[in-house]
Amino acid sequence: MLRTRYEQWEIELNDSLTALKIFESLPLEREINMWGGEFYFPVPVNAELENGKKILERGEVAFWPEGNALCVFFGRTPVSSTSRPEAFSPVTPVGRVLGDLKGLAKLSDRTQVILEPL
Repeated sequence: MLRTRYEQWEIELNDSLTALKIFESLPLEREINMWGGEFYFPVPVNAELENGKKILERGEVAFWPEGNALCVFFGRTPVSSTSRPEAFSPVTPVGRVLGDLKGLAKLSDRTQVILEPL
């Protein structure tokens, strides 16, 4: 689960090795960095690119190996060439946000979030 002081979102992880490493690092409390329709924050995980891609779906969650960061995509990013989210460089898909994504767009840079297992 990802939560702020006011809202929460359930995240379903996939069965990748990277997703397992992220799950094992929980719980985490971090400040987010906003980048258009994406926010990201560092996680204590080292993993190589696994099933990498740059074009994602809204609500998709990925690991960015170059920055050791977890990324949540909810809209266009500054490098998007279509209406879909696009990562700066290839990322490893690790899951997806379940439910309504509208609240994600209301978050701001440096918002404190907690990522914890359910």
